[in-house]
Parts: sequence; structure tokens; C-alpha cells
Amino acid sequence: MTIQQLEYIIAVDRHRHFGHAAESCFVTQPTLSAQVNKLERELEVIIFDRSKMPVIPTETGTQIITLAKRVVAESKGILELVSQLKGDVSGEIKLGIIPTLAPYLLHLFVRRFLEKYPKVQLRVEEMITEEVVKRLKNDELDLGIIVTPIDEPGILEKPLFYEKFLAYLSKDHPLLKKKKITVKALMEEDLWILQQGHCFREQVLNLCDKQGTNKMNFQYESGSLEGLKNMVNSYQGITLLPELATADLGEEEKQRLREFEGEQPIREVSIILTRNFLKRKLVELLYQEILESIPERMGSKAFGKVVRFK
Repeated sequence: MTIQQLEYIIAVDRHRHFGHAAESCFVTQPTLSAQVNKLERELEVIIFDRSKMPVIPTETGTQIITLAKRVVAESKGILELVSQLKGDVSGEIKLGIIPTLAPYLLHLFVRRFLEKYPKVQLRVEEMITEEVVKRLKNDELDLGIIVTPIDEPGILEKPLFYEKFLAYLSKDHPLLKKKKITVKALMEEDLWILQQGHCFREQVLNLCDKQGTNKMNFQYESGSLEGLKNMVNSYQGITLLPELATADLGEEEKQRLREFEGEQPIREVSIILTRNFLKRKLVELLYQEILESIPERMGSKAFGKVVRFK
């Protein structure tokens, strides 16, 4: 039994297809199939039911794959430990980040982080929260940056910062006459929101206590905050924007932002990891770089919270 064989059965379980698993492992399908068969013969069990399409693990195979993930993770932990002992900051970080954060957060820290640690390979992919959690649990990601809390078993949440929700109004909107607006006033307005699947959509709907419908004869739900801003600019109505998304607005556009009266609606942005996460040193360095890149007013201390990275 080899670590490589364990990686192969994990890949087959992930893709439920021998060909796709081979591609992900950068080997030919015959090579991967031969190694899986060899492992099955050695263990004297059938790991995958090949009569089904897609391929699925047997009951015994499921238990073996669960243990294989643990063994592979521990083996990688040895390499991480040796790297730390040598004082070498290198390796790969696979990061998943939600679309309402990526365009506004990544550019604040990525360049400086990679200049400090040129031996690090940072792989970033945008995806919705559900996908980030799924891929973390499948060991396809090292960490995620999402909005929390999610209270997901096996997942650690390390808060990074807190950002306010701001109302972004169309030109000549009546509410521009007010310095601040109420949530009640927002509920009575035409509101542009993100499409289903985005956590920011649910946060907005929870705030407004409505289903996302509006009174206009044109309805549009975008997959990006930029799309919503463009509709407000060229049509009418309101959308809500998280604070970082407003940093690069032009002066005229910033004049159309409004805070809320009373308690400010905010969202908590966190790094999430599995409880047995590896690459501890790299993750800590990235965490600290992000903290140093955001405005001080958005940090944990500004909200009376102390976060320790353990």
C-alpha cells in the first residue's frame, strides 16, 4: 500500500469517474486503474462498484476512503512540519473565496503577500459558500474566505473583519434627501438583489424581511455586485453593498451611499478551515497579511472582539 494509491482512490471517490480522476492526478487512466486494482487485491476487498455509473464506493470502500483521507493528510503534515523546522516559507495554498468578497479584498493583500513569500504558490478560485465548505471537507481546498457564522461541523471559523452594509441609491432618488435611511424605508423601495446561491442575497432579504420582489415591470437578479450597481446607475431603485465594495466608487457615486439609522447592519468575514488543517504556518502568515491590509475600523478590535489564531 502506498500514499499514491490512497490519493488515487480519493480522486476516484471525488470525481466518481476513473478517467476524470486520472486527469486530476496527471496520470493515464490505465495507470490509475491498475494501482486501484492492485490496492484492492492487496486488501482483498472491492473499494468501488464499477457496475454503477457514476462509479460509487462500496460500503467497505467508503470506510477505507475516509481513513485514506486522514492518512494522506497526515503524510502532508510531515512535509509541512519539516518545512517549518527549516524556517522555509514555501508551498501551495488553495483558497476558495465568495464572489462578493473576491474583487474587493484580494487586491488588498495578494501582491504584498507574494512579494514577502515568493516561494509560496497561491491558487484562488471564486465560488459560493456551499461549494467552499464542500471542497474544504473533500480536501480540495486548504482554506476559504466567506461570511460567517455557518456553524458547520468540522469547520473552524477565524473572523477577519466586519463590514457594514450601505444603501446605494439611483440618481435623484427621493431618499438622497436624507443623511441616513431606515430599514423600514428600504422595505418600501425597489431593491436589486443577487441571484439565489449567494449568501449576501439571504443577508439582504433577512434585513428587509421581504422575498426580493419589486414593484417595477422589469426584474433582474445579478450574479455580481457590479451588475446591481450598474442597474441602479442606469435605471432606478436601490441595492445594498458591503463596505469594501464601495471603496473604488467615484466621488459622485459615493454621494449616493447612505448608512442606516440606529444599529448598523454588518457582516462577519472569516477564514474557515477544517479542524485538522495543515499548512499551519502558511495560513497564519496569510491571515496576518489580510488583517494588516484592511482598514483598522473594520477589524475585530473596533467591534470589541479579540480573535486569536490557534
